[in-house]
Amino acid sequence: MKKNKKSENLKNTYVELDVTDMTPDGNGVGRTAAGVVVFVPGALTGDRVRAKLIKSTVGYCVGRLEALLSPSPERVESDCPHSVKCGGCVFSELRPEAEARFKQKLVNDALRRIGGLALECEDIETGARTHYRNKAVYPVAEDEAGALCTGFFARRSHRIVRQDSCLLEDPAFPAVREAITELLTARRMRAYDETSGRGLLRHIFLRSAQNGDICAVLVVTSGDKSAFDGFADELTARCPAVKSVWLNINAARTNVILGKTCILLKGEERLTDTLCGRVFGISPLSFYQVNPKMAERLYAQAAAYASPAPGDVLLDLYCGAGTIGLCAAGAGVRLFGTEIVPEAVENARENALLNGRTEDDTRFFCGDAAEGIEACKAAFGRVDTIFVDPPRKGLSPGVIAALTGSGAERVVYISCNPATLARDLALLEKEGYRAVRCRAFDLFPRTGHVETVVLMSRVKD
Repeated sequence: MKKNKKSENLKNTYVELDVTDMTPDGNGVGRTAAGVVVFVPGALTGDRVRAKLIKSTVGYCVGRLEALLSPSPERVESDCPHSVKCGGCVFSELRPEAEARFKQKLVNDALRRIGGLALECEDIETGARTHYRNKAVYPVAEDEAGALCTGFFARRSHRIVRQDSCLLEDPAFPAVREAITELLTARRMRAYDETSGRGLLRHIFLRSAQNGDICAVLVVTSGDKSAFDGFADELTARCPAVKSVWLNINAARTNVILGKTCILLKGEERLTDTLCGRVFGISPLSFYQVNPKMAERLYAQAAAYASPAPGDVLLDLYCGAGTIGLCAAGAGVRLFGTEIVPEAVENARENALLNGRTEDDTRFFCGDAAEGIEACKAAFGRVDTIFVDPPRKGLSPGVIAALTGSGAERVVYISCNPATLARDLALLEKEGYRAVRCRAFDLFPRTGHVETVVLMSRVKD
């Protein structure tokens, strides 16, 4: 038997391509005349481009955009001066309407190709494209003069692209970020260096509430507070909107941003925000949606899909600070939430009290999602509706087994990853549930991310 010939190495050759599709990470997709798939960062569907192939493998090539021969009708000029270098907004040159269509297609393609489902995303809801983020994490470096500076990582690297401001962040953040770097530079503080493992300050993490209050967190390699004596007073005097200043300790040689320990230097232990008419206190380690205006629309849809009636038991898996469950649970609905982060569980319990709920109708459990299903049954006797809002990796086999054995009539699945969503929906359909409604929400305009809400109903015997 003859061995297959190795594919021709096309590296360093030039090709002209018609871009026919895109990937969520901002790569245009085209094919050479010989049918070889080429991914070109920065190219959009409808472009005709000239690209230099900088990577050649058996299955595909990667090209660098050398010339835009004919622009897509969906292409616009970016309003961000950093868009070429920064790895954040991969779709800043795509018309908003085209971005919405692309994301809806992304969800539908995953449902069909990965899940093998007949379900289609009914619509995608969009909102403001600028200044929508209530949270930002900035890596810290030192400039040529040794002063601390911040920015964002370039695409597929840990090289910082310096920026004074970002079109996505809360407009109040740049002044706070500048104050922090100037005050700490004056203290001769050193930025953390990933290569050597030396330095103290790794990241600046800011989070804001809709009333303008800000929580500032410095991610550092040491829990010794002496280097920050008086710093919190200096910062809050210069930036009165900052209501709390924290240290987060992360001494590990890792790409993970936050450590597990937080130390309050000054101010309130919780940042208080309002969502869907409910009041929430959020600690630095608690998950909270970064786009509050669109999150309200997302949660309203999830609540409409769930439609809990008085007397029902609503189980919120991966509940974080309790936001989804507390927004959806009306009078007479019993709520049980499960979360693995202890600080978030404590937040959720406090948030239940803030919103007039008691232990008679609301419980929160710290543990694995699968354990939470049994804990809910032990507390309230049954499960009627389940919210799941897992991380990008989706549901584990153990959680799926526990979920399908729960007896719940409805499952409302909220996902930030269409691929794992489709995979999990297919698994749930094999175990007695049917996906019946689907809607997408663009909580992250200009990026490749999209949120999806799906209603599943248990199939009657």
